[in-house]
Amino acid sequence: MTRWIAALLLATACGAGNGDAPLVLEPAPPFTLATLDGGEVSLADYAGRTVVIDFWATWCVPCIYQIPVLNDFHRAQGEDGVVVLGVSVDADGEEVVAEFAQEHEIAYPILLGDEGLARRYGAPGFPALAIVTPSGGLDSIHVGLVEPEALEAAVAAVQERPSP
Repeated sequence: MTRWIAALLLATACGAGNGDAPLVLEPAPPFTLATLDGGEVSLADYAGRTVVIDFWATWCVPCIYQIPVLNDFHRAQGEDGVVVLGVSVDADGEEVVAEFAQEHEIAYPILLGDEGLARRYGAPGFPALAIVTPSGGLDSIHVGLVEPEALEAAVAAVQERPSP
């Protein structure tokens, strides 16, 4: 009996599964946030596109090092349907964030969020990149600095995967 249970567990837990079954992801938490230019942006505005969300803060030193990687990625991938959004979790307000964004020449849109939104995405710290699929699923969260190659590979994997 014990062997039978062990065999059953191995077959169901470690099997490759059905390759035809669609991957079902948790929906990315929705948001509507203010932009630095006085507008608003919703995640729903980008339905049908892969979205890379960078949760960051002006007080986060590693976040500064992530900016050039995201600027380059934004410039290279923006025309391919990939959107990069920076979500500031600063409590100090728009003026501080706007000054920081200008000083560091951030090329992608900056939104004014909070740590609560970052936590709903699963970010335990900063910087954290969330990748949202074109169908609105939360594909992954990457904590800490992400190298350009790793970012490109993560986004390519999302774009190559069949939609559910």
